[in-house]
Amino acid sequence: MRAARLMTPARIMGLAALLAGLCLPALAADPKPDATIKNASIEASVYLDDKIKSDGALAADCLAEGKKWIDKNAAEAATDRKQEPDLFKERGGYSFERKYSVRSVVDGRYVSVLRDDYMNTLGAHPNSDVNTILWDTTEKKRISIRPFFTETADNGPTLTAMRKAVVSALNTEKKRRGTGETATAEWYKELKPTLLKIGAVTLAPSTVSGKSSGLTFHYPPYAVGPYAEGQYVIFVPWETLKPYLTPEGAKIFAGARPKGDADEPQ
Repeated sequence: MRAARLMTPARIMGLAALLAGLCLPALAADPKPDATIKNASIEASVYLDDKIKSDGALAADCLAEGKKWIDKNAAEAATDRKQEPDLFKERGGYSFERKYSVRSVVDGRYVSVLRDDYMNTLGAHPNSDVNTILWDTTEKKRISIRPFFTETADNGPTLTAMRKAVVSALNTEKKRRGTGETATAEWYKELKPTLLKIGAVTLAPSTVSGKSSGLTFHYPPYAVGPYAEGQYVIFVPWETLKPYLTPEGAKIFAGARPKGDADEPQ
């Protein structure tokens, strides 16, 4: 009968390494920024997700905007550092990060992009912002939601109905979160029935392939509630806006919001 081999420390370490190699996935490398700057005043980077990179025109558009954003903040950081050198010496430079990511592609043509910003300017806490881009791959340019509605005049029927639906959904979400005390006209006073003041909007994905289930409105901290409440993503189903749709709007909207989309982090 063969004697059992002793498990020496070297053999134990070798076996552990083998098991780790067999059982644990390799850690993914951190993504490399598509534009970046780093100096004593600031570290700022811009990232494009792979779906954006697959569309050359969209990628170029986002990257050009992102580089301008970096340059603007770098210039402001340099000025601030000259004015408050001790603050920068003690706490380091400003930190900025912008990420562009595809939220939905509708009718093989309309791409909704989220633009998420992180900003740390050495204040009480970092800040964040969110904005959106609606990209027409046929025209190769940014557009608004205007082509999908019969009229989008300031204070007109479409945007008035849209704002009413947004406020109702905000009240429901605040009640769900237990923050209903901020569901007030004071917090909603900046929400206007105009394309520029209603909120950053995207076409929500749908249970019907290639269609949109409605509009999602993205609000950063402070926009419709205190900083502690964080970001709000508010959904308005297409049926609510059906009376105001153009033929193109009627063509792209159908179905319901997928459950996974509704469960996204707020």
